[in-house]
Amino acid sequence: MKSGPTATRKDNAAPMPQGGENDASAAQNSHVEGGTVCYGVGDGLSGIVVRRAGKIIELPGPGGVKRELSFLPPESEFPGPVKNFVTVLIGSGVGAALAEIVRRLHAAFGTDFSLAVVDKEHDVTAQTRLREKFVAYPGIVWISREDPGDALRELTFLQSRLGGLPFLPLLNPLYLRLDRCYYRQVEAACAASARVDIWSRMRYPKFADADARVLLLTSAYFLMGEIQSACERMGVAHRLLQLPDGELEQDEFIKRLLSLVLEFRPDFVFTINHLGVDREGVLTDLLEKLALPLASWFVDNPHLILYLYPRLKSPWVSLFTWDADNISSLRALGFEHVRYLPLGTDLTRFHPRKEIFPDLPLAWDRRIAFVGNSMVHKVLKRKERSRISRPLLDTYREAAWGFAQSEERSVHDFIEKNRPDLFAHFQALPDIETRLHYETTVTWEATRVYRLSCIKAILPFTPLIAGDDGWFALLPDTRQWHYHPELNYYTELPLFYPCADVNFNCTSMQMKGAVNQRVFDVPAAGAFLLTDYREQVEKLFEPGKEIICYRSPEEAASLAEEYSARPAARLAVAEAARRRVLLEHGYEHRVAALIRQMRDTYG
Repeated sequence: MKSGPTATRKDNAAPMPQGGENDASAAQNSHVEGGTVCYGVGDGLSGIVVRRAGKIIELPGPGGVKRELSFLPPESEFPGPVKNFVTVLIGSGVGAALAEIVRRLHAAFGTDFSLAVVDKEHDVTAQTRLREKFVAYPGIVWISREDPGDALRELTFLQSRLGGLPFLPLLNPLYLRLDRCYYRQVEAACAASARVDIWSRMRYPKFADADARVLLLTSAYFLMGEIQSACERMGVAHRLLQLPDGELEQDEFIKRLLSLVLEFRPDFVFTINHLGVDREGVLTDLLEKLALPLASWFVDNPHLILYLYPRLKSPWVSLFTWDADNISSLRALGFEHVRYLPLGTDLTRFHPRKEIFPDLPLAWDRRIAFVGNSMVHKVLKRKERSRISRPLLDTYREAAWGFAQSEERSVHDFIEKNRPDLFAHFQALPDIETRLHYETTVTWEATRVYRLSCIKAILPFTPLIAGDDGWFALLPDTRQWHYHPELNYYTELPLFYPCADVNFNCTSMQMKGAVNQRVFDVPAAGAFLLTDYREQVEKLFEPGKEIICYRSPEEAASLAEEYSARPAARLAVAEAARRRVLLEHGYEHRVAALIRQMRDTYG
């Protein structure tokens, strides 16, 4: 809605529906359907007869359309208030009042105005066809929900889109004869918003109580279930808000969010990897208006994700990253609040329990085992879906090899500094999504090359590899290794890890300094882990005592041989690692740390 009137645009003005005088005897123009009769003279509509529960109700009744117009404020007072209110017509009737309101708004704003019409009488609106008659005005929002609470949620969503203006309710009193309770309730709620700013109610003090209240944006991402379970075990008050499946559900998502904010009064909203945050900034703008902070925990490369969100920097958004190397670069992007929050584990799921399940597959009992993706299919699918230019496609393997060997943390920085020839083609890619596809392709190919080099180093131990069938393409000689299909993270991995003498780990190239999930899950399950060295591991475990790391494929083979032959040493490391995990690395610890940091920032 505009902040002030604009010149009337007569050249594109929509035709104004005209009402006629009441003439109930004009039977030739009446029709009956669903117990409702509409009548009028000529093309005009002047009356409705509604049959409800054995009663006959005539609208407008004696006085005709003049009676329906009687509840409107004088034209000298309207649309003046529209500058500062959201106009709500409650009950569309025969359309006389609606036509007059539209005429006044059109005179002030042209077709660029907003008006809500609340009318749940589907049989009436089906006969009057007022929606179709006023279709030329896109700013008219029809609300026909049967439940008054649902209708008010839709009104609140409209209000949020219009900057939080209070409502100006205009109740057609004739509709009280149809459903007094419903229409009075809607009117009272709208009138209350004019007296009490609903946005002030939503901008309540955050972290005012000792115990935090968290609104979780739930999704299919595996980690959100762990966060919810951790909140339940900790007694953290929380509510769940399901993320929309598509664009069409975005409006309903925002309505539900506003309803939960009023009802639950959360201290902050939590999501993972920016899931639920739209590119256009609707959610972040709304949360800023509500003074409601958003915590987004990135457990994948945030730069590959935030490429899609260049405009969403806000002091009400706090980013948490599992990789401390991202902190400075995220702040350089303009995000004010960025903190380190490593991955963790679900201690109720991963714990020593092999002895409780004596019937585990014998194939799981191995000297050394690796769980991981070959990256073969991932790289191919990413290439097929992209619009990467031919010069970049022809050299992506070469770029990936160089990136895997370099100290650079991102593909963008690597090719900019080391391959200016490729960087020129990269900058010429048509859009952000294509550049993202290229960076992801190179990152995954670098992971494939690196991971294969590590696995080849342990082939003398005939390892068990659990993953996708792309491993057969990388390791065609199946006499050197054993294959197991991909394992279910929740039901199989907690049992699988304790079966191997040595659980082998190769970290993705998207995290050259951070550690992955396996570093926490394996020791939590009471098992021994041999992993590649990452700088940030020293913040989490004591190398040599709580975790054993290799720095090259050659050292991986040497350490695998050493520890596979020393069961007592393996047990000592596994027990020490588990003690550390129990003290510091459960999801309860991560939730508690996140809440503390959000309280420090916004409390």
